[in-house]
Amino acid sequence: MNVRYFLWLAIVLLGLSACTEVLPRQRGNLALSQMAVTTDALEFGLRQHTAFSKEAASGGYGGVGGGCGCN
Repeated sequence: MNVRYFLWLAIVLLGLSACTEVLPRQRGNLALSQMAVTTDALEFGLRQHTAFSKEAASGGYGGVGGGCGCN
């Protein structure tokens, strides 16, 4: 029991030591283009616009949807 407790405590302390506050002046260094979800923002916007136009809907990224009115 004691070994498991100390092992769990060590894992938690190691995990908490990795947390740090990022200052606003440091965020520019972390916001690299390689870390972006989409590589080309203009192309992503065009694809979203095309999808919204074809589906006659807006959103689709995190909102509820459907045309039956049951949501």
